[in-house]
Amino acid sequence: MFNKITIYLLVFILGFGFLNAQDLENIMKTGNDFYQNKQYDQAIENYESILKQGYVSSDLYYNLGNSYFRNGDVGKAILNFEKSLKLSPSNEDAAYNLRIANARTVDKIQEIPPIFFIKWWEVLLTTFTSTGWQVIIFIFYIFLLVCIALYFLVRNVQIQKYAFIFGILNIAALVFTVIFFFASLERESSNDYGILLSSVTTAKISPDNGSNDAFVIHEGIKFKIEDEVNNWVKIKLSDGKIGWIPTNTFDII
Repeated sequence: MFNKITIYLLVFILGFGFLNAQDLENIMKTGNDFYQNKQYDQAIENYESILKQGYVSSDLYYNLGNSYFRNGDVGKAILNFEKSLKLSPSNEDAAYNLRIANARTVDKIQEIPPIFFIKWWEVLLTTFTSTGWQVIIFIFYIFLLVCIALYFLVRNVQIQKYAFIFGILNIAALVFTVIFFFASLERESSNDYGILLSSVTTAKISPDNGSNDAFVIHEGIKFKIEDEVNNWVKIKLSDGKIGWIPTNTFDII
């Protein structure tokens, strides 16, 4: 009796999951149809409803970014293109459209060039997503097991020699890929950057409306979040400027 109940429960759960996936696919298709027909408000509504159900993907954020851009909402377009690239750094379409959207923003900030090894690290880190790094870890792990098997099971000095050398190289590769995996995982789950959604905001030198003005920023600008106090966040622009803005003026990437 208990086994039958368990089986029925599993069938129900799997069936519900399948139906839910079908529903999401239909909503996505409907949103795409709305976009093709230039009904951008309806497309946005469909894509946002998918996000509210807890489903996220690079393509979904990309489509949503395109819809917001076509609808004249540059800030939310940039936000969603950034989210798309956060999940899939190799999404060339999202990167291209992000450059176009950024060209529409008011603020043209001269970015401080990063130190060469930091830039090198970022290039390597964004080559794959955390899932991609996980696959590479698995491949190197299999190679390592093969090397170990060859070293201990094959009675040939030459093969044992090569197995030992490649085994050491695999261990080194495993260490580096594990580091990149955790760094990529941290990057994808971090809340360190935001996009301004208000048309214009005056940053303050302290988290207080009565404090002096630091600088003025406009919709679509990207910044790093350094600290949070009550309803204020401390931000740092790419040119090094620091100020405080209200939490209701932006959204986190």
